[in-house]
Amino acid sequence: MPSVAGEPAPGAYGEGTLRCFGPAATVQCVHPHAPPDDAGDLAVSTAEGVATLWFNRPDKRNAITYDMWRGIADSCRRLATDPTVRLLVVRGGGDHFSAGADISGLGEPAPADYRAANEAAHDAIASFPKPTLAFITGACVGGGAQIAIACDLRVADSTSRFGITPARLGIVYPAFAVERTVRLIGPSSTKHLLYSAEIIDAARALRIGLIDELHEPGAAIQRLSELASLLADQRSLVTQMSSKEMVDAVAGTGPASIEIERRWTEKAGAAADRAEGVAAFLERRTPRFTWTNASDDTITTHPSREDR
Repeated sequence: MPSVAGEPAPGAYGEGTLRCFGPAATVQCVHPHAPPDDAGDLAVSTAEGVATLWFNRPDKRNAITYDMWRGIADSCRRLATDPTVRLLVVRGGGDHFSAGADISGLGEPAPADYRAANEAAHDAIASFPKPTLAFITGACVGGGAQIAIACDLRVADSTSRFGITPARLGIVYPAFAVERTVRLIGPSSTKHLLYSAEIIDAARALRIGLIDELHEPGAAIQRLSELASLLADQRSLVTQMSSKEMVDAVAGTGPASIEIERRWTEKAGAAADRAEGVAAFLERRTPRFTWTNASDDTITTHPSREDR
């Protein structure tokens, strides 16, 4: 039975563990795709190789607080080295992805500390070494759009609305966020969003390349379940991680170093995935890829802008 926007599809991903940040303890959750009321403002659910990072302030349209910015970075650091995690999904509880930064909290802490937390969260998502996917419903504005843009892929339903709105507040948008937005949608569309602070609908977001896929609400949650299963269960993580590093190198600095290719080719040669992929193809069955970064201490997040 299809579900409405923001609600989980029955049986999506299966059962898993919900890790609650803040005062709530870790709990076992039968249906980890709807965070319980006591999960805190930020939560991580894990099931079948998929980790979901939840913005969980539905009464505030999932506006992101200073503590949430810090929690995003901490969560991503842990998940990046968790060998059971093969895909990170970012989404909001309730009807909205995120309406952006919680403006009521901009006065505290100091502006420099707030910016540092915001940049650390952005970089933690952008440099996450495994595939990342933003699932977008409702409002995806300001800091919410920034996080979605930092993900590898963006799937949205038709209720979603997008905007980058610092011009409404007289705020200078961070250079790191401008850089990534220009890479994704180009200079003209970035300038339009920044100059006008207009909210655009999902159809326009798809047209300018801000999102990759657009579906009606029931179809969107089904597509999320299918795509997450495909990426986490039926595709090789060694191929995904090597591709991500090379694509990001091209997007950031131009060429993809031959050293990146050589390093990943060596890893792939030591893994069982290639033999499994060929066998599955010949036997006409779904492959069962097993390579993870469990014992690979050479895998780190991608270099920061300062390191390039």
